[in-house]
Formats: sequence, structure tokens, C-alpha cells
Amino acid sequence: MKAVVFKHRNKIKVEKVPDPVIQDETDAIIRITATAICGSDLHLYDKIVPGMKRGDILGHEPMGIVEEVGSEVRHISPGDRVVIPFNISCGHCFMCEAGLYSQCETTQNRQWRKGGSLFGYTHLYGGIPGGQAELLRVPQAQFGPIKIHNGAPDTRLVLLADVLPTAWQAVEYAQVPESGTLAIFGLGPIGQAAVRIARHRGIERVIAVDKVPERLSMAQRHGAEVVDLKQVDDPVDVILDKTHGRGADSAIDAVGFEASGSKADSVLQTVKLQPDKLNALMSAIASIRRGGTLSIAGVYLGYIPIFHIGDLFDRQLTIRMGQANVRKWSDEILPLIEEEDRLGVDDLVTHVLPLEEAKHAYEIFQKKEDGAIKIVLQPGRPNETQKKR
Repeated sequence: MKAVVFKHRNKIKVEKVPDPVIQDETDAIIRITATAICGSDLHLYDKIVPGMKRGDILGHEPMGIVEEVGSEVRHISPGDRVVIPFNISCGHCFMCEAGLYSQCETTQNRQWRKGGSLFGYTHLYGGIPGGQAELLRVPQAQFGPIKIHNGAPDTRLVLLADVLPTAWQAVEYAQVPESGTLAIFGLGPIGQAAVRIARHRGIERVIAVDKVPERLSMAQRHGAEVVDLKQVDDPVDVILDKTHGRGADSAIDAVGFEASGSKADSVLQTVKLQPDKLNALMSAIASIRRGGTLSIAGVYLGYIPIFHIGDLFDRQLTIRMGQANVRKWSDEILPLIEEEDRLGVDDLVTHVLPLEEAKHAYEIFQKKEDGAIKIVLQPGRPNETQKKR
């Protein structure tokens, strides 16, 4: 089969690799029909990240058709159409029963003190081959795959693997009060989905911050007030002004360590955050009113050398964060996109490309070129670019 393979920093390649096979009775083999590129894939592509090995297959946002199942997999069968959550969870351990599927104890990577395994996301998280490929072996398939019952487009449904549950959890964790204001920092796919979900869930006012024109325009047409970082000295001052000096009730950091100007340091394979990596985080904290809530959906690696713990204490802020627990939210989200697009996510995917064009796709996504906000790759698609608007 063909797959997107990691070579070294800033270099990937689509090449032939062995087809996956059933290894355990709880496995399934899926023929991929759509697989998206995540912003956190850029961390592996453009940063020096511990646990990456030459030849690793990337990708953790896939969906497709079931080809084969192990003897213990009963809720899906060959021919079924399924979305595969990015975290690999068993559904029955202590953590899964608590709804913390990203911390699954069956797939937890205790030797590295990490949570449950992830598809295509370093050997710190299990070294499981990813979904940017023609075929995918799915461990714990007796629980993980989400069965689809109608003909909604792949380019919409594939967002259920990561983007929509991550944004849903971010909004849930933000705990915005009735008639409250939510500030969202970063308008990549997660920030964009958070805007839509916040508005769908009745949050009256969403203030969204970014500097990329296409991203600001997209958020604005889905009900957000936008703040253009290129047009203001400090977005915090703008948010405070818009809220009569009090601040937003809650904020979501949907950027993480991809903050503008960021470059990863590597010291003995340990990623250490630099001050400019904290722009979005610090601005999000500063924009929240006293007694408010910070929800962190952006990915951070390593540790933060300077953190304003005294300020957090003084202002009595609540912080919630973590990898999305996909199966906790998927049953709630699926009805909103399966019959009709009630979340407006058909407007989120900007590019649909064949798997063979993965290198180009990573480049334009990483450089924010050609209006790229969310890119979906389709194995077997004719070698022609479809750019959506």
C-alpha cells in the first residue's frame, strides 16, 4: 500500500510499505477513504520531536470502509463505513469508564509516562502506524470505530476523528456562563470548529483572534467578532475594551506551541519552550475576567520555564486542558453532521487532495499558503487538486 512516511524534519514522502494485517482479536483493517492533516502533524513535520523514527507512517484523522475484523470485534463488520478516533481506547478500563478515553490504561504508555496510544504520533504514544495511508490496522476496534449509517460526505464526517471532538471538549471545558463571552485565540481548524460549536450551543458572544485574513473571514461569517493581530498592538486590550474592562468569561487557547515566531529547541531530545511560544497562552490568560476559565486545546510539548502562577491565583482562574476524549463526545456530535451540516463544517475543509500530493499539502498548510485551513487527503483520488471555497 501507499502511505505518508516521515523521513526527517521537514521531509515526508509517499511511498509503498507493507499492508497491515490483523495481529490481535480486537483489531480491524480499514481501507481509508479520507484522512486529514492535523495542526499537530505539523509538530512532527516541522519540529524536533522526541520519539519520531524514520519510516513512521503519519496521520491520526482517518475514516474508511471496514475490510476485515478480529474475532472479538462485533459492532462493525466488513463493508461498514466508519470514522476512527485519533486516540486508541479500550472502552472498559478505569479511565475509559470515567470518560477519559485519551488516558486509556489498556493502551497507556507507562514507560514514557504518557497517556493512551495515538495513531501516527511518535513512539512516546505507542508508535502505532498512522492513517495517512491506503490501509490502517485499528487496535481496540471492539470499541473505537464510529459506525456511519448514511451517505454524508467523507470530507465532513472525517472531522469527527479529531477536529470536532477536540473543539467540542474545548468549549465544554471553557464553562462559559449563560449570556457569557468566549475569547478564542487561534483560528486554525480547532479554533474555527470552536467558533461554530460555541454558537451552536448558544454562547452569545465569541471574540476570535488571529492574523491570517482567510481565517478571520471564515470565523466572521460563522458568527464571531474578529480581532486581527496585524491591526492591533495588543489583542488583550481590545478584548478588555469590548467587555467594558472586565475581560471575557472564558478563553480557549487553540494555538499551543505553534505561536508566531516559534522555533523548537532540542537539548538531549527534550523540547524546551521559549518565551515567544507562550504568546497565545499568556494573551488568553490576560484576556479572562477574574473568576473565569481557561480551556487549552492547543498542544504543548516540554515544560514552561516561567509561568504566572501568582497571577492565576490572584485572579482565581480555573484551567482545564488535555487531549480530546473522542468517544465521550462523538455520539453527541454525530447527529449534528450525519443527516445535515448543522455545525457548518462543510465550510471548514479548504482543500481536498489525492494522497500522492501529501508533500504539497503539508507545505501549504505549514506556510499558511493558498488559503489552506483544513486539508483532507483521499487515497485513490485522481491526481488533480480540488480547492474548496
